[in-house]
Amino acid sequence: MSAFLPLRTPHPTRWLALAILAACAPDGGVAGEADAAIPAAEVYAPSFPQQPIEASAQLDQSRATAIVRAASRVAPAVVSVNVISRQPVQARSMWESFFLPPGAARQAVSFGSGVIVRPDGIIVTNNHVIEGATQIRVTLSTGADVDAELVGTDPLADIAVLRVQGRDLPVAPVGSAQGLMIGEWAVAIGNPLGNYVGDTQPTVTAGVVSAVGRNIAPSAGDQGFYLGMIQTDAAINPGNSGGPLINAAGEVIGINASIISRSGGSEGLGFAIPIDRALRVMNDLLEYGEIRRAWVGIEVEAVDADAWGRTRGVRIASVAQCSPGARASLRAGDRLLIANRKPLAGPLDFQGALLDLRAGDRLALQVEGGRSIELEAVAFPSTTATRVRVLEGMDLITVTPQIRAERRLTSEAGALIAGISNELAGNLGLEPGDVIVGINRTPIRTAEEFSNILDRLSGQFSLTFERGGGYNVRTFYWRR
Repeated sequence: MSAFLPLRTPHPTRWLALAILAACAPDGGVAGEADAAIPAAEVYAPSFPQQPIEASAQLDQSRATAIVRAASRVAPAVVSVNVISRQPVQARSMWESFFLPPGAARQAVSFGSGVIVRPDGIIVTNNHVIEGATQIRVTLSTGADVDAELVGTDPLADIAVLRVQGRDLPVAPVGSAQGLMIGEWAVAIGNPLGNYVGDTQPTVTAGVVSAVGRNIAPSAGDQGFYLGMIQTDAAINPGNSGGPLINAAGEVIGINASIISRSGGSEGLGFAIPIDRALRVMNDLLEYGEIRRAWVGIEVEAVDADAWGRTRGVRIASVAQCSPGARASLRAGDRLLIANRKPLAGPLDFQGALLDLRAGDRLALQVEGGRSIELEAVAFPSTTATRVRVLEGMDLITVTPQIRAERRLTSEAGALIAGISNELAGNLGLEPGDVIVGINRTPIRTAEEFSNILDRLSGQFSLTFERGGGYNVRTFYWRR
């Protein structure tokens, strides 16, 4: 079974030892008389002509491929992000639960990667790299260690922004994920070995852009929902999280985030967050101190799959009054086929299109029947009737293997809605039988876990749930 893994790496408890084996004679014997009879002067010793300086320079120039030049442009701006955090301690047995105090936690040390994108010391990395951090220290390519300030995070996009103090810091050239070609060179740079090696040079691996616009939903026990990702077969390993994915021109096109792996190491299924999204998050956090995504007032749901399990388009579940969707005459039951030139195969595709919208951006939709519509997204409203600030009147039960078999569920874990008030069902668009499987990028495994997260949550969040064998997404705004 494959695992979907974020790439923050914990420090091991001991070093790995490397053994160098010396070559020896195959038979281990001594030289015979026939060998001794050969005069030393007659032993053949080949001589190699020395290459002229010009030829050596030409050879070096031919070795400086596009990948070499691209890596050299970006590598000085790649940093190692070292994190100290406190993590809750879970009892491994009923016996241990008697002795663990409430809220027991331990100090953990981990690391990931990051990239400097602005000369004033702004670093982009992954949210999961610094999540729960009590101290963040960045190791520059020069080997210098500097303390980092957390500017802000976006758990939904899995992006975090750091700031370090420094002078003449190297900055990575930034490109765009728009117009990426399948099969073009892709180079991943990061620090999968952290400080386990003696030098501070980052690791460079090369491959191609395997796909774009990938949506990744985790299986049971894995972490993270990712939308609209760049897929690459460049080797990405634990510790690469937050490092840049670059093109052959030496421009950052993505932020490495995760892999799908059966072994825990790279198997050619790596995923990066488009740099355009990361920069929008960065700009929001620097300018406003929060993420300002836009709203169009449309909620969608999965359509019935064909005999092969494939779906085409999404069905509009509801349209909020006085919203951009309502002004465009969209109605519940309409089927959307394309959003901003990207075909829709399910609700996650539509959510991916909304994820990058800001107020004033345009959303071009193609509706079944040949109708084309263009909406202008607006600032996310906090008082609309289709959004909720307080969750009450909803009963949940934890999905078990027995319940999964009884209800014929796809999800292996989650919180099943056993009952919900009519008012809350109307506001949230949820119904009995739905299985809540994620908030933002955090998977939900039990009803208790969902309740605990809601107690700490405030602001905008995205709820992912299963209905009829397909995934659906609702976005809410909840201010405490």
